[in-house]
Amino acid sequence: MMKRGEVRWHTFRQPDKRRPVIILTRDPAISYLNTVTVVSITSTVRHVPSEVFLSEADGLFKNCAANFYNIQTISKAKIGGLITVLSPEKMKEVEKALCFTLGIEQ
Repeated sequence: MMKRGEVRWHTFRQPDKRRPVIILTRDPAISYLNTVTVVSITSTVRHVPSEVFLSEADGLFKNCAANFYNIQTISKAKIGGLITVLSPEKMKEVEKALCFTLGIEQ
């Protein structure tokens, strides 16, 4: 079963490619839904408030960033294998970047 904060593989439509995504949907809802909301991870790191920097220390393969201007809802059936699970501290950064991107004041 998938959980919020997991980093998993997803193959996006052309011209995009297979890349890691972070599951954002809250745990209680995942079992009832056919879709999950995710943020894609890219190797392009800009160090802006709408991103969360990730590295080998977080269980990724190289330095990268979750870009919260690329949030999507996708079929659970198309979610691939588990790469890593983000720490509670990193998930706080995820929440902060998500709120910044959507203009939600904390």
